[in-house]
Amino acid sequence: MHLHIYVKQFTLYNGRSVEPHLSFSNLDTCCSKYMTMSFSRIIVRSLSSSSAAQQMVKPPIQVYGIEGRYATALYSAASKQKVLNNIEKDLLKFQDLLKKDKQLAEFVKNPSIKRKDKVKALQTIGGKVSLSNETVNLLGLLAENGRLSDVNNVINTFKLFMAANRGEVPCEVITAKPLDAEMTSKLQTALKGFLSKGQSILLTSKVDPSIIGGMIIAIGDKYVDMSVASKIKKYSDIIANTV
Repeated sequence: MHLHIYVKQFTLYNGRSVEPHLSFSNLDTCCSKYMTMSFSRIIVRSLSSSSAAQQMVKPPIQVYGIEGRYATALYSAASKQKVLNNIEKDLLKFQDLLKKDKQLAEFVKNPSIKRKDKVKALQTIGGKVSLSNETVNLLGLLAENGRLSDVNNVINTFKLFMAANRGEVPCEVITAKPLDAEMTSKLQTALKGFLSKGQSILLTSKVDPSIIGGMIIAIGDKYVDMSVASKIKKYSDIIANTV
């Protein structure tokens, strides 16, 4: 779906502009004024340095940085409102929209567009693609605080939280050539040895011819480089040091 945002006028060709009815606080400076809508208020409090932040529902894993702060606050707020799954579906929908609509992606990243105009556009977009009020509130918070360009990182971090919540352990495998079905099955069986009870593998594979052969595996916080390229480098370094 292409929403065709007309950036200069900050309106949408295929939908009327909706005036914002929310007053957003500045999360980055931890202001004490919170929005009237409960979900947004919970996110704001989670991002603040107040005692409310100590009552957060912590995600199963910890991620630092801007994306970690916002995703953690969102996870806590969504947990308290019991809408975790709905928020995840919404965020995946919005992320898919960003991939398909280049104009929307440029609009999100453009720092010259006024924050209030981004909030207006996001409210209209949310209505067009049927995003929940909670998700629109989050996007509005990011826009109002000049963090909308980080939305993909926030979404990816939230996806990690949800995967961990389901007991899924992300695993990335890099090979020089695509893995066939038999090799993938054997690899998944071998990787289960890294898991705890109740966990499952969330496997993604990438192809990188530069590793020549073998594979590189990143699972959870573990990293194993069994590539031919790394072995060549290792022996080359040994030879260089003996000359």
